[in-house]
Amino acid sequence: MNAYSLDNPIFQIYAVAASLAILKLIGHAFYTVYRMVRSDGGYLNPEDIRKTLFNPHPQATQLQAYEDVERARRMHRNELENTPAFLAAGLLLVAAQPSQMFAMITMFGYLAARLAHSYAYATERDHEVRAACFTVGAVFTVAMVLYVLVSLLQR
Repeated sequence: MNAYSLDNPIFQIYAVAASLAILKLIGHAFYTVYRMVRSDGGYLNPEDIRKTLFNPHPQATQLQAYEDVERARRMHRNELENTPAFLAAGLLLVAAQPSQMFAMITMFGYLAARLAHSYAYATERDHEVRAACFTVGAVFTVAMVLYVLVSLLQR
């Protein structure tokens, strides 16, 4: 059986976890747009304050920084920094053929940690809370990569 077939239960776990991680990543972009619309500002580019259907009353102040928009952008950037490593680590893990339990714990543990991180970020929890959530997610990603490396060394 091909490791990257939907017939492989480990790949099924990865496909679900990766799909959810990607949806979460895209959700951060929509969250940022929601914050911009709600604030009627926080735009980045001069062309963003041209008169359009969605911005019928443009103002120069719309280019000013709005903290809630900037927080959403930072959350999105943080997700962009973490999701690719998880996606790559997960693909490598599938090739190493771990147990279903290990795959589920590491992949869904990563997702749970990242959901907690987003919640902590959105609700302005202390840095230590966000850092703890990040660390848990990073440990799951590192565990996947170490599993792959150990598997290779045992060949």
